[in-house]
Amino acid sequence: MIIKSMLDSDLYKLTMQNAILELYPDATAEYVFINRNKNYIFDRKFCNTLRDEIDRMPNLKLGLDEKDWLRNQCPYLKPAYLEYLSNYRFNPNEVDVSIKDSQLVLSIYGKWFQTVLWEVPLMAIISELYFESVKGWNYDGQKELAREKGRRLSETGCKFADFGTRRRRSFRTQFDLIDVFRNSGNSCPGFVGTSNPYLAFKFGVTPMGTIAHEFIQAESVLNGLRHANRFAMNDWASVYKASLGTALPDTYGTDAFLEDFSLYHAKLWDGVRQDSGDPFKFTDKIVEHYKKLRIDPMSKTIVFSDSLDVDKAIKLKEYCKNKIKCSFGIGTNFTNSFSDGKYLNMVIKLSKINGIPVVKLSEDPGKAIGDPDAIKVAKWTFFRKPL
Repeated sequence: MIIKSMLDSDLYKLTMQNAILELYPDATAEYVFINRNKNYIFDRKFCNTLRDEIDRMPNLKLGLDEKDWLRNQCPYLKPAYLEYLSNYRFNPNEVDVSIKDSQLVLSIYGKWFQTVLWEVPLMAIISELYFESVKGWNYDGQKELAREKGRRLSETGCKFADFGTRRRRSFRTQFDLIDVFRNSGNSCPGFVGTSNPYLAFKFGVTPMGTIAHEFIQAESVLNGLRHANRFAMNDWASVYKASLGTALPDTYGTDAFLEDFSLYHAKLWDGVRQDSGDPFKFTDKIVEHYKKLRIDPMSKTIVFSDSLDVDKAIKLKEYCKNKIKCSFGIGTNFTNSFSDGKYLNMVIKLSKINGIPVVKLSEDPGKAIGDPDAIKVAKWTFFRKPL
């Protein structure tokens, strides 16, 4: 079994599940798998093996030591939620998988508070199963490569975290990465944590994460599209108060987010996470917004997380100097950086809430995801582009 712990996921899945249970326990959700690189194909054997892994997922349950660790390390998670998580079991009936035209077809359907946990472990399983069949690669030199990346980032003053669970080549890859960063003495002082709660638990490092696009997308149905960002921030604050304060601006474009990022929100939230578009232009826009609100940008932080590698992080660190604080969440370049250059450019995205389509526009036009008609409506709503 590839996934061996309920916590082998991303922290923001747990924080969202906690909020969903409190605020929207009746909502239903649908998710779809998207393979952005059609050159990577899948066969019936792969599908059957994936199905077997999915059917084993109910064997997972939160351990008592893991529950105690969550209680101590994540005090913002409600006691009632920890009890719920202790009794949570994955339901394989919520996941449908098949093969069509050599492509994997996967969907998830059920109560939102239950299905929210499927995305990250499913993507990790898909990636590991796929690369089990790819010949000609091994782990030689990976620890040394990780150590060199950590050293370079640290020497330039970068604070960085591992965000690599979803597209890791294997669990071992991510485990070895954290092992190197955690146990390299003074060579990786910039390492601040991992988005993977299980590895944070195992290595005694900080679990990192706040919120994902799906929460804001869901707000577009549950409360309204035009100000979904505002509704999401208000809901989040109602659950977590001043904890977990990294906002996600690009679900419908940064400009739409900034319209809702009022003085109240800008003071309450510690900063923002950049996940699409030009990070340099984004930095300028965020700095200018804080200044407009008479907030010192140096009191806030941008967490960069979009397709980062070491060189890009170092350039961004220099660009932010004396403008705003910054840190870096690096995913694929940490956990799937091999000489063959291959990785699965895949996502599992929320597609509907209560049967109504949701979309993600982001800052990259090519990354718009969702029902075509719903995308047109969203573009008209936010950009006044003709339907």
